[in-house]
Amino acid sequence: MRLLIANPNTTAAVTDRLMTAAAAVKAPDTALVAMTAPRGVPYIATRADAVVGAAVALEMLAEAHQDVDAAVVAAFGDPGLGGARELFDIPVVGMAEAAMLTACMLGRSFAIVTFSGGLVPWYHECLDWNGLRGRCAGIFALQGAFTSLADVQEEKEAALVDLANRVVTDHMADVVILAGAPLSGLAQTVRARVPVPLVDGIQAAVKQAEALAALRPAKATTGTFRRPAAKTCTGISESLRQRFEHRDR
Repeated sequence: MRLLIANPNTTAAVTDRLMTAAAAVKAPDTALVAMTAPRGVPYIATRADAVVGAAVALEMLAEAHQDVDAAVVAAFGDPGLGGARELFDIPVVGMAEAAMLTACMLGRSFAIVTFSGGLVPWYHECLDWNGLRGRCAGIFALQGAFTSLADVQEEKEAALVDLANRVVTDHMADVVILAGAPLSGLAQTVRARVPVPLVDGIQAAVKQAEALAALRPAKATTGTFRRPAAKTCTGISESLRQRFEHRDR
């Protein structure tokens, strides 16, 4: 099985974090294929960032989808996920969706904990897109700046653990999701320091993607996720243009 890990931001160090965390849980016969956005923003943190990241994610999937069995949009918030499911025949999984659905299998309520307050509005919209508002105990973020995106999990580890514990006590969360691609792998590192299950977005997404690829679901030919009718496009990558114009078969 070949699984694409598509990081829709331009920070290669974040891709490295994602790949290390993904490799720790993948099946022995799963090969991980990494892609980092060739253009866009260093880290997706706002609605505007997410729009840019969504377009880049579709371009990366258009380039690689024929060579993999499933793909992960590797940014918490899942930019472009709905469009990817329309355009491509392979299963496409988002980190936020996978984390939340996995958390629902571990407890009645989950909380989302992240490292930057700027992410919270976007994460709320992602929560609503997935229809899981009633299962969420809240979205909580550290306040203040951080020194390095690549090293934010080490820099903020103690504060994130403290916040996760306060969320469990004050909001009765059964599960805590440590959200954001730069936090990939942290859940395993600190799991003994929080008294409820911790969910890592990329690790949940890898396992969900492996399961869907093994199930080999048919691509919808009707309904809202059927492939859109062909249309002529200009100014986008050639591989994505071919996909829109139905010239890639």
